[in-house]
Amino acid sequence: MSQATTLPRLLLSVSAALALLLGTPVAASAAGAPSAAVAPAAPSAALAATAPSAALAAAAPSADTTVTWSVKPADTAQGRDRPNYAYDLPPGGTVGDALYVANRSPQPITLTVYAADGFLTEDGALDILAGGVASTDLGSWVQIETAELTLDSGASAEVPFTIAVPADASPGDYAAGVVASMLVTADNGTITERRLGSRVHLRVQGDLAPALTVNDVAVDYHGTANPVEAGSATVTYTLTNTGNTRLDPNVDVALGGPFGLARVSAADDAPELLPGSSLQRTVEVASVVPLGLLSADVTATSQVVSRTLAGAEPSTLDPLVSAGSAATAAMPWTALAILAVLAAFVVWRIVAARRRKAAHARELAAAVAAARAEATTATDAEPVPAGGVVTDSPDTATRASRRDP
Repeated sequence: MSQATTLPRLLLSVSAALALLLGTPVAASAAGAPSAAVAPAAPSAALAATAPSAALAAAAPSADTTVTWSVKPADTAQGRDRPNYAYDLPPGGTVGDALYVANRSPQPITLTVYAADGFLTEDGALDILAGGVASTDLGSWVQIETAELTLDSGASAEVPFTIAVPADASPGDYAAGVVASMLVTADNGTITERRLGSRVHLRVQGDLAPALTVNDVAVDYHGTANPVEAGSATVTYTLTNTGNTRLDPNVDVALGGPFGLARVSAADDAPELLPGSSLQRTVEVASVVPLGLLSADVTATSQVVSRTLAGAEPSTLDPLVSAGSAATAAMPWTALAILAVLAAFVVWRIVAARRRKAAHARELAAAVAAARAEATTATDAEPVPAGGVVTDSPDTATRASRRDP
C-alpha cells in the first residue's frame, strides 16, 4: 500500500474514532468508503465507560477490531475507585496521577497512551481530539511518562502522568482525556484507531464567572385534522456557555396563547456545558391549544458543576437563570374551515330566503297588476243601454229618470 493511500485512510480512521475515549468501539471508514460506515458513540455509553466496571468495551463487529483491553484511573494518592480524574489547582500548580491499563486478550498487545483536549459533540457527549491533532489547553498540560506500552496476555500496568498548569492559565474549568489506543488494519486496508480512556476535569483556581445565554429560540406549531384536539409544537433553541465554569442547566420550555392562556410546559434534560461550548436543542411539546398566537418561553436554570462528577462538593455559587422567547401563529385551521363552511351555508340560506321572498313579492305584484288590468279592460268594453240609463249606477239611473217625464 502506498504512503499516499495510507495517510488519508489513517486520518479518516483517527477522526472516526473520537468517541472511543469513553468506551464505545467504532469502525472508521477507509478513504473513499461510504460515510455510513462510521457509527457515532451513544452518550449513555460514553458516561458509563468512565466507570471501572464499564471500561471494557462492548463486542465489536469483527475479531480484528475487537477492543481487548480496559482502562480506569489508577488507585493513587489522588483517590481510589474513581470514575474519572478531577483536580483543583492554582495557576502554576502540578499534580501526579496514573492510568491503569489491563490486557484482556490471549496475546500481547502494544498500546499508545496520550492525552488530548476535550470537547462536546453535537449531542452533548464529551469527546477528545483525535490522535495527532495538537491540543492547546488541558491536553497539552498532561505529560505521559510512558507513551508506548506493551502488555503480555493478562498483564496490567500503571502509566504515570503529570499535569502542569501554566502560570498564566486563565481561571475556570478545563476538560481532557487520557487514553490508551491501538491502530488496527483490516483485511480491506481500513486503518482504525481503537481507544479507551478516562476523562479529566481540572479547575484552575481564581475568579469564576459563570454565564449562559439562551438564543435562537424558534417555535413551530403542528395542528391536527380533529377540530377538538390540541396540536403540538416544536421548540428549538441554542445554549451557549459564555463563562469559565462547567454548567448543568435545567431547562423549562413553556408555551401559551395570548395573555398566557392554555399554558403548557415541558422540561429538557440538557447535558453539561463546557466553557465556550454551544449546543442546539429541540423540544417537542404536546397538548398545545391553538389560540391564534403561540408564545414560547425558554428558561434555563444552571448550577455550576462541582469538580467531581459524584457531586460531593456542592457549588457555593447561586444558580444562574437565563431566558429566551419566540412567538408564532397557531391557527386552528380545521375549526376555522368548518366555521367558514357553516358561515357560508348560513349566508346562502339567508340569501336564498331573501330571493324567495322577493320572487314571491314580485309574483303577488304581478298578480295584482294583472287583476287590475283585467278589471279595467272589462269595464271599458261593457255597452251603455238605450234611453241613457246606466243600470250599474243607481245615481246615474235616478238622474236620467228625473229628466224623462
